[in-house]
Order: sequence, then C-alpha cells, then structure tokens
Amino acid sequence: MNWNEYVEQIHTSDPNAFAILDEAREEAAIITAIIQQRNALGLSQRDLASLCNIPQSSVARIESYKTNPKLITILKILRQLGLKITISPATQPAQ
Repeated sequence: MNWNEYVEQIHTSDPNAFAILDEAREEAAIITAIIQQRNALGLSQRDLASLCNIPQSSVARIESYKTNPKLITILKILRQLGLKITISPATQPAQ
C-alpha cells in the first residue's frame, strides 16, 4: 500500500483521523515552505529570527514541529521571507 492509498483508506474508515492527518499535512506544507525559502535566501535560523524580532529558538522549534506558533508569528516569518498565505475554498467543506 502506498501513501495515497493509505490516506484514502483513513479517509473512508475514520473521518476524524483523516481530518487530523489533513491538518498535519497542511502545517507541514507551510513549515516546509518556510525552511525552503529561508535556505534559498541564504538565511540562518538566527538571521531569520533577528529579522522577525523573535528568539532563534522559536524558529528552531517551529521548523522542527515542536511548537504550534501563533498566526502572527507565522505571518512575521512569511513576510520576512517574501511569502504569504493565500486563502481559498476547501475542496470539501469541513464536517
């Protein structure tokens, strides 16, 4: 069974587990974009933290999924990296 088949199985067998999995996937996409852009710009975690006026340890915890930062913190980071969040309708409404 591949990953997509597993996700589909979870979706059909346990909608609550699927919702949790989907949230984790969305969070991972944002954090991955942060890490990739930071690296593309040649910034260290310390550099990014300084630009955002937050501790370097906060950037490290965010990038290692050890914390769920406030939205304002994510927005500060994205702004300094030249990124933004775009809101669009979900493919299926949340149940």
